[in-house]
Amino acid sequence: MREVDREDRAERRTRRRFARRQWARRWLSLRYVLVLLVVVALVSTSIWLVFFSATLQVKRVEVVGNELLSDGRVREMADVPLGEQLALVDLARADARVGALVDVKSVDVTRTWPDGVRITVVERTAVAVVELGGRLRGLDADGVVFREFKTVPKGMPRVQAGSAAGTDALKEAATVVAALPQDLATRVDHVAVETVDQITLVMRDRREVLWGSAEESDLKAEVTDKLLAAQKAPFYDVSVPGNPTYRTTP
Repeated sequence: MREVDREDRAERRTRRRFARRQWARRWLSLRYVLVLLVVVALVSTSIWLVFFSATLQVKRVEVVGNELLSDGRVREMADVPLGEQLALVDLARADARVGALVDVKSVDVTRTWPDGVRITVVERTAVAVVELGGRLRGLDADGVVFREFKTVPKGMPRVQAGSAAGTDALKEAATVVAALPQDLATRVDHVAVETVDQITLVMRDRREVLWGSAEESDLKAEVTDKLLAAQKAPFYDVSVPGNPTYRTTP
């Protein structure tokens, strides 16, 4: 009997171990299924939130960095529809539309979760004014003509374009003006531009400085500042800054 009892106990232990192994395998399979169900639920919820929920729809369009342009004008150009799912907003399209405004130097359109779009604008800054068609227009450092002025702002040089001065010549003139140190720029009455390499500074005291092209403008500015202080003359030539000249007679 004792031998039979031992065999029965061993068999029961074997069956229990087998049952535990079976349950462990079933639990492992079930765990994978549960994890998969949780992942599917999370993905489904995320898709619903991003693409269908009113929680993540565009409710506001914020404009920052603008002074010349009104918020309304920027929003109108961006044309971001309120109520559209934020994830589906075409940021590149809005960026291109706002960037087409002549007053805009650069723009960055971004999503601000959960329900906003931010339009960050960098506007052009006038380094000079140019009279075109009887109107005073701003000229930025890239030679782009933009906003209109009623009068010339105090201390800002004027660009006087000759009949042969085209877009490239205006760009060269803008580069020259942008390179002028502030103390020199305030002494300039206007910059006369004929061609890309025929640019002349006309000072407020009527002295003239032949600048040539915009090349080496930083060096030319340094040379001009020293010449104006050292020599009293009506005409200076710094087109070759390494060999500047001046005339004491017109």
